[in-house]
Amino acid sequence: MDKIINSLYTYNALLVIGILVFFSMLEVIAGLLKNTTRTFADWIQEAGGFVVLTLGIKPLIVFVVFALGNTFFSSYSNAFSHVNFWILLPAYLLVDDVLQYWYHRSGHEYDFLWKLHRPHHQAEEMGFFVSYRNAGLYYLLMPNIWWIGIVTFLGGGVTVAIGLVLKQLVIIGSHSAVKWDKPLYQIKFLSPVMSVVERIIVTPAFHYAHHGKSKIDGISDPNANYGNMFSIWDQLFSTAIFTRKFPESIGLQNNPKEHWTETYLYPIIKSKNIKSELSATYTKEKTATSEPITVELKKGEKYLWCKCGRSKTQPFCDGSHHGTKFKPVFFEAKKDGTVKLCNCKLTKSSPFCDNSHKHLN
Repeated sequence: MDKIINSLYTYNALLVIGILVFFSMLEVIAGLLKNTTRTFADWIQEAGGFVVLTLGIKPLIVFVVFALGNTFFSSYSNAFSHVNFWILLPAYLLVDDVLQYWYHRSGHEYDFLWKLHRPHHQAEEMGFFVSYRNAGLYYLLMPNIWWIGIVTFLGGGVTVAIGLVLKQLVIIGSHSAVKWDKPLYQIKFLSPVMSVVERIIVTPAFHYAHHGKSKIDGISDPNANYGNMFSIWDQLFSTAIFTRKFPESIGLQNNPKEHWTETYLYPIIKSKNIKSELSATYTKEKTATSEPITVELKKGEKYLWCKCGRSKTQPFCDGSHHGTKFKPVFFEAKKDGTVKLCNCKLTKSSPFCDNSHKHLN
């Protein structure tokens, strides 16, 4: 067991470090780190997250899986050892990625998981280390890391090692400041090829849209493009958007910028900032009312109408929907004028009031 684990993680760690070095050098050569706004705390959380994940969390989970497996399922040890590598590798990657798709999506739809995943979206610029920016507990609960342990226990150690490297190549590449796909979209004869590529694997444009601050720019959607290696899950579960464009603004709409220990070690350490979601006393209060709100709209202006009923800037979205299954509604004013926007959140003609509030009493 020890020999398998040590071999797996030694080679895997070296290759992943090689990928990180490769993309870091590309960012340096392209001058993308010259004007970085990334702080020392950002580097600590991102690089530190990588070290803890690689040297601590992953080996720990594999060790636990082996211990449980040898205790309760010893007859299944190495059950996959005779499975053809070219069958096991795609099977391993597909199961791994669909698990991570649903876990990642749940990290946006459930409040507790959102608080663990939220540090990832606090990054205000993309970079090769951003993919390792989450709370430590987020990784301990990540189902596909447990899948790594299970497949390794079943004799698929070589498959896991190679699969992890392939996946990290895509994930680090989609987070990197090097937008490798951007010039390829602009080459006429490659455009159809990229249409196929982006509908199989996650490209920078596809994932950058997920990191954009809000849908207001017509490019971003933090509640879409949850895929990690493959974009097929987003297409299958209707969460995919393809724009081939890159948002100008990355990060959260509301970012209280907690200390890195508060974001990485939540919920063990909670934020001292009462305005932070990570504080012990913070609550997302209902701000929906039974009456519509009259607002002045300008023709051609873009707006995001709050659907969750928690925004502090009603009737417009302020990002409070994160951690819920609600999504804001994007709309563009067709003319200047005063309109009544729904604030009971029951309208069937969102964002406009349809008098649904009159049925509340």
